[in-house]
Amino acid sequence: MDHQLRTPDSPAVLSEVVVVDDTTPNGLLPTCNRPIALTEGTGRWATLKLAYRTLGVVFGGLVTSPLYVYPSMPLKSPTEDDYLGIYSIMFWTLSLIGVVKYASIALKADDQGEGGTFALYSLLCRNMNIGILSSKRIDSNSSPSHANHYEGSKKQSRLAKFFENSIVARRMLLFIAMLGMCMLIGDGILTPAISVLSAMEGIRAPFPSVSKSLVEALSAVVLIFLFLVQKYGTSRVSFLFSPIMGAWTFTTPLVGIYSIIHHYPSIFKAISPHYIIRFFVRNGKEGWLLLGGTVLCITGAEALFADLGHFNRSSIQIAFLFTIYPSLVLTYAGQTAYLIKNPNDHDDGFYKFVPTPVYWPIFVIATLAAIVASQSLISATFSVIKQSVVLDYFPRVKVVHTSSSKEGEVYSPEINYLLMILCVAVILIFGDGKDIGNAFGVVVSMVMLITTILLTLVMIMIWRTPPVLVALYFFVFFVMEGVYVSSVFTKIPEGGWIPFAISFVFAFIMFGWFYGRQRKIEYELTHKIDLDRLRMLLSDPTVQRVPGICFFYTNIQDGPNPNSWTSYKEHEISSQGYHIHDFSILIGS
Repeated sequence: MDHQLRTPDSPAVLSEVVVVDDTTPNGLLPTCNRPIALTEGTGRWATLKLAYRTLGVVFGGLVTSPLYVYPSMPLKSPTEDDYLGIYSIMFWTLSLIGVVKYASIALKADDQGEGGTFALYSLLCRNMNIGILSSKRIDSNSSPSHANHYEGSKKQSRLAKFFENSIVARRMLLFIAMLGMCMLIGDGILTPAISVLSAMEGIRAPFPSVSKSLVEALSAVVLIFLFLVQKYGTSRVSFLFSPIMGAWTFTTPLVGIYSIIHHYPSIFKAISPHYIIRFFVRNGKEGWLLLGGTVLCITGAEALFADLGHFNRSSIQIAFLFTIYPSLVLTYAGQTAYLIKNPNDHDDGFYKFVPTPVYWPIFVIATLAAIVASQSLISATFSVIKQSVVLDYFPRVKVVHTSSSKEGEVYSPEINYLLMILCVAVILIFGDGKDIGNAFGVVVSMVMLITTILLTLVMIMIWRTPPVLVALYFFVFFVMEGVYVSSVFTKIPEGGWIPFAISFVFAFIMFGWFYGRQRKIEYELTHKIDLDRLRMLLSDPTVQRVPGICFFYTNIQDGPNPNSWTSYKEHEISSQGYHIHDFSILIGS
């Protein structure tokens, strides 16, 4: 970039052209342009403080799943071996998907601090030279940063080059990422609905005369309150919610331990995987169908990854491995121990296993925890919407940064109130927790499977993981989650169609926006004003000059787009004759 300053003594001087390029290698605004700072300080104590705050934002959906997992399983005359098999399935699901996949692998696949399916897609785009505006489609005058990226692309794997050269493969990758995002939005609608509704159902245990309609109305009021406080931001919400979630995480495993001691002390023998084999051998197809209920034990696990932008990797890992995971293992063990001795209480598997003296304190904590549970997927929805807006795959809704120190903490008023309306509608229209649970199972399993596919591509093309490890990862998790997906698809007529309807609406919006933006960029690329031509025009000594700065906003390289340049010329000609400002600044987005 040539700099030439205008002085009072130099009558004929070139106007300066300054190019400010904030684009990523594929022509998209980066998710994060600066290191994430923490006002609380750095180091061990700051990480522990963040880990405590994650309890109120990230893990609510996961740790409150005991409220509705067993009631979502239509068991007929369950036996001791049935319950041991179910607990073994849940234990290994939590261990493999929760600990290994999300806490140990997925959290390392962030896109400059952001997580979620669209962050994985963005990461792949930036490393495969694809996207709405790939650097390969820009001519040789591209900026050095783009040239460097293109040079690096020569070292890409064959799979990366396949995606770069195949429009069908690129469209399929985009479809998978969009489906994952839309399903996560569906998760953000169904998690608040099923969590709050399941907690409020506890009123009917001591008071059977309470009508179902009253429970639904109370649940709707609670949800409306929850969405109204979102505008205060994740930090303030977590400050309020973390003590509640901490109380829940501490008390439920204590109740579980009490239940284990009094009902079935040998429950942990079910950790042996052979109980899973015996369960499926004994139950056959019925056992396979029950997976649609057991998959709910891992609901909210995607929030570990999607909420990464609100916190950081270490804080989420510490909170999950040392509090959430042990709490869930003990709580489910206690529930299972109780149900082995009291199988008739299966449909109310949580509140029945709570001892009478502590029933009301647990009910209050459960209700508050259910409210908190909704927060994890609401925050995750804000994050993925922000990512898709930044990547230009979603209409530009208002996104508010609610923290001065953490770029990932965002809030969208339009999305917030849309989620509120849809959540309340789900409760009032369907009402039955089992129908919502069927829909919930579809969302949970689909999002997990999509994350597995995208993570596999990241391992191959970005991390360059040894093929044996990639194959092992893909085989274990794709098969495991694929079996879950096949089971929950049988629930589509019984409420499982809800997330597909939600996903269809959001996918229609995203694909419509994507198509329109593509056509716009293709037009701008073919009609752009070349930088060299712009410099020649600005260097023309016959053109009248006036003091001031002119900004050209453009989302393509090598010059302003035709619309901004045409508007500039029309304005200057119509106002005071054709002239050029001293300084012209080209801003790329």
